[in-house]
Amino acid sequence: MSIEKFSISRDPELYEAWPDAALAADGRLVCVFSECTHHGNRDYTRIMLADSFDRGRTWTPKRPLTEGTRNRDYYYNCARITRLRDGRLAVSVDKMPLNGESRTREAVNLLYFSSDNGRSWSAPAPVPLRGIVPDKLLELENGRWIYSAHREDGGNLAQFLCYSDDSGKTWSDNVTVARSDRFQLCEASILPLGGGVLAAFLRENSGLGYDCKKVLSRDNGESWGEITDFPLPGCHRPVAGFLRDGRIMITYRFLQGGRGWLGSWCQNFFAALTDRESVLSEKREEASARILPVDFDRSPKSDLGYSGWVQFPDGELYIVNYIVDDAMDKGQIRGYSMFPDEFLL
Repeated sequence: MSIEKFSISRDPELYEAWPDAALAADGRLVCVFSECTHHGNRDYTRIMLADSFDRGRTWTPKRPLTEGTRNRDYYYNCARITRLRDGRLAVSVDKMPLNGESRTREAVNLLYFSSDNGRSWSAPAPVPLRGIVPDKLLELENGRWIYSAHREDGGNLAQFLCYSDDSGKTWSDNVTVARSDRFQLCEASILPLGGGVLAAFLRENSGLGYDCKKVLSRDNGESWGEITDFPLPGCHRPVAGFLRDGRIMITYRFLQGGRGWLGSWCQNFFAALTDRESVLSEKREEASARILPVDFDRSPKSDLGYSGWVQFPDGELYIVNYIVDDAMDKGQIRGYSMFPDEFLL
């Protein structure tokens, strides 16, 4: 077996990045991603969609979810997509003021819904949570919805959420998921473990190559415990989920830290295999993970590693990621097919 690579979208005029994917009720794959002028220039942005009807081997031309933002005082940033139990698709996205990375407390979060497998979408519904780079809209086993994002708080980045017990009609006050005077905590991926227990895996954004950070909740997200290390060094934008066999996979960008930005920091895209016992552990040395290199960005302006993934009923995994690589100075959206035995024979 091996990892196969597929082109999802590649536009020579625009920078395409920050994708996610969901498996719709009719079997199609739906990929959501951003197009923009450049990672470092958001004078134009738009959230786009593409579909695959053959398990990610070929994709439809991209189509817009949002309006383009040229000559506007805002831009769209990172979208995520999930399938709810009632079959609807939900896209979460942050709408940011210009210079938004320094104005995270002003960013607005929105939800779009589709009842026809992504062919058409509702008008955006606001969520009362300020912050950027939202997680997927999470639906718990008790029906609760959780929406999470991060923002600046007291000089450091911190992760927050709000929850709804009536399918988005009303939302709770904001809950602090993780905050530290030492760490820059952001880009959480929240994983339900059953029985009201949730784990949040977090990027640490000091640029020092720190481990993935982890916090646990035992009351469906209403309160959270201590910040602990999880043995994924240099972990940026973790995306965690259960495989069909009960193991847990986390895809992420590896950032080693040191001097640099694009071209120096971000060349490696990894996937890790772990288990429920490790996720529930209280200490780093009690957890284990097998780390698999999925892709390497050869461009002098390398940039990659925001991802999403699904698993088909036969066990095949399909991962979406953005990468520069042979596009040289433009981001492109790439897909990867593999089976779990790539991790372990």
